[in-house]
Amino acid sequence: MKRTQNEKILQIKNETLVVGIDIAKKIHFTRAFDNRGIELGKLLRFENSAQGFAAFDAWLQGIMQKHAMTEAIVGFEPTGHYWFNLGDHLQVCGHKLAIVNTNHVKWARELDDNTPSKSDRKDPKTIAMLVKDGRYRDVYIPVGVYQELRELVCERERLQERLGALKNQIVRWLDIYFPEFTTVFKDWSKQAARLVLRNFSTPQKVVDAGAQEILRTWREEMKRPSLKKAEQLCLVASQSVGRTEGTRASISNLQFIMTEYELLIMRLESLKEQMAECLSQIPNAHHLLAIKGMGVVAVAIIVSELGDISRFTDPRQLIKYAGLNLRENSSGMHKGKTTISKRGRRRLRHGLFQTMIPILATNSEFRALHKRNITRSQNPLTKMQSLTALCCKLLRVTFALLTKGIAYSPEKLAIAQAA
Repeated sequence: MKRTQNEKILQIKNETLVVGIDIAKKIHFTRAFDNRGIELGKLLRFENSAQGFAAFDAWLQGIMQKHAMTEAIVGFEPTGHYWFNLGDHLQVCGHKLAIVNTNHVKWARELDDNTPSKSDRKDPKTIAMLVKDGRYRDVYIPVGVYQELRELVCERERLQERLGALKNQIVRWLDIYFPEFTTVFKDWSKQAARLVLRNFSTPQKVVDAGAQEILRTWREEMKRPSLKKAEQLCLVASQSVGRTEGTRASISNLQFIMTEYELLIMRLESLKEQMAECLSQIPNAHHLLAIKGMGVVAVAIIVSELGDISRFTDPRQLIKYAGLNLRENSSGMHKGKTTISKRGRRRLRHGLFQTMIPILATNSEFRALHKRNITRSQNPLTKMQSLTALCCKLLRVTFALLTKGIAYSPEKLAIAQAA
């Protein structure tokens, strides 16, 4: 991967056509320039459709033939998911793709006319000039199993958000209609509690059924139900202060929420199995599962975000890609606070932090590194700083395992720590 600005600028030759596209949901606008910033051709407005893509191809080829251009580099902003279809089309056509930072476009917009105005004609030029000056990053569109894995991870993230919303709805329902329920069951999502919510939703239904009927219901699904807990539930239900009006509609709502919750749990389990299947097809991914504390989901998140590891040449690129590289805020005599840049793959960065928590709980070698970081005599780190450093360490280990195909060795990590 070419990373430095000089290397990016050197890719823009005399025979390279620089194209800027302002991407939207339905209509895109594009302009083309040479390597000196001279505009070639007129502004094109084309639709996000097969006919629109064909019109863009004809426009682009016409300009390249007229000015003896042999290659094109197409730049655009990462506007949500709107660029996916066009990006796939451009990649199939063999064009180089470049993504420019949205903030860079905003800041550079005033350079031409000294106004912050934004228009469909202005933005394509601003984007193209940023590409011409090497102020862009390479576009990576995963293919094959990497794209499958990324889709699974994205779907899991969406389901987890929905699952959280459903949990909040059930807690709200219990607060209103059966507030004493949580004094008996600390976690309503456990099997016994869910069976009660399914069959004896309200305090009145619990009292009418009695402890023996609740116990009988539990025995159909559970191995060792507790009569004592059933009696305790009946006791608190008889003294409940929950609302009694509108219960028929509220019970129907609860059952619907419970059904959706259970379907989501089943879907998440299915996604985990599919993730494991995809990881089995990725070279050396199984070595990451040997790290104590890392499960299938954690490995799937990291590998799906990194994609094909062969496009990286150094583990420091992975750290920057995750937005974990340090940035300094200093000027003159002022020494500002050093923090991570957070300019990278948010899901990868979040996944690393979420993974590090169970690793520190179960992995002795990483726990030893954490202890050394926060207790060393010179420049000890805070717990959060140490956690960030360990995420970077995990990326270095990941790079070594995936690129070299070697097995994970706790002993090697311990030796590196001692050194």
